[in-house]
Amino acid sequence: MELKGKKAALLVAKDYEDLEFWYPYYRMREAGAEVVIVGTADGEETVASKHGYPAEIDLRADEALEEAEGFDGLIVPGGWAPDRLRRCEKTLELVKTIFDDGEVMAAICHGPQVLISADVVRGRRMTSAPAIRDDMRNAGAVWTDEEVVVDGNVISSRSPPDLPAFCREIVRAMR
Repeated sequence: MELKGKKAALLVAKDYEDLEFWYPYYRMREAGAEVVIVGTADGEETVASKHGYPAEIDLRADEALEEAEGFDGLIVPGGWAPDRLRRCEKTLELVKTIFDDGEVMAAICHGPQVLISADVVRGRRMTSAPAIRDDMRNAGAVWTDEEVVVDGNVISSRSPPDLPAFCREIVRAMR
């Protein structure tokens, strides 16, 4: 229970990537963290993954923003959900607030799109799905092709095969 007493926000929206959401969800819970599933301010109560698997929203982004000081980390899975998440101003405010507080900020695959829109990638060494490599560079990140990259409080990975390394680094950083 190495994360007992810790709390992580796990962002989600319609068409999230199943493995990139559920693997960190259960890994953080296994480590003893409280995981709060955070949806967009105006989204559904339940969102379906790319493959139709439902995730129940615990808090909307505006509600989570009111509790932002209580989060020890934030995780952004990939899929097509990041494109929806980044359009929600309250989600971006939540990301920026948690980032500015120096808490753990983790994103995998297309998840860094949300960090780009929250303007927290500039000058950071990061990785992502290769499809958004140019977006990362254009936003000022130093992009590299590695299974997991840790730069200060920011942790990033490329895709589902990287999930073991990604989660290992999140747990290590949140201790």
